[in-house]
Amino acid sequence: MARNVEIKARVSDMKRLRQLAADIATEGPWTLDQVDVFFQAHHGRLKLRTINDEESELIFYHRDDRDGPKTSTYARTVVPDPEGLRQILSAVLGELGEVRKRRTLYLVGQTRIHLDEVEDLGNYMELEVVLRDDQSELDGEDIAEDLMLQLEIRRRDLCDGAYLDLFESSLVRRAADE
Repeated sequence: MARNVEIKARVSDMKRLRQLAADIATEGPWTLDQVDVFFQAHHGRLKLRTINDEESELIFYHRDDRDGPKTSTYARTVVPDPEGLRQILSAVLGELGEVRKRRTLYLVGQTRIHLDEVEDLGNYMELEVVLRDDQSELDGEDIAEDLMLQLEIRRRDLCDGAYLDLFESSLVRRAADE
């Protein structure tokens, strides 16, 4: 399986972060409207992603849910009939939820910078350092840490888990506040 080192962080100033990302990007930006449907899985996560209502892929990944740089293993495959696959996966596994976002994607060498406007959740960013076979997790963590400095990402803004988890925790917080 492919591997990457990831971080996710809350963003308070998306305009500033866009400029910082554009300044260091080697490619991009591209704007992607994405819908991720998450399904029950025995381990890891399974999601069906549709991009710009044009293409879809099934993605399995596994990573520890902790803040800071973490390694993720993943596999992706193109899906020609996303609605049909969603119906089957929903019937067999059950859906956990859906996440809608507008993603701005930049590339910096082997790293994908995602600036995400997540519907009903807020602004976030992700770094994904795609590891080559000859690279260690520590190599990826060093690259991620360096980019965090360049992008002015503060440790206190780091998040763990998937956006679906953040929805759940924000619902719990809102219920406690009421």
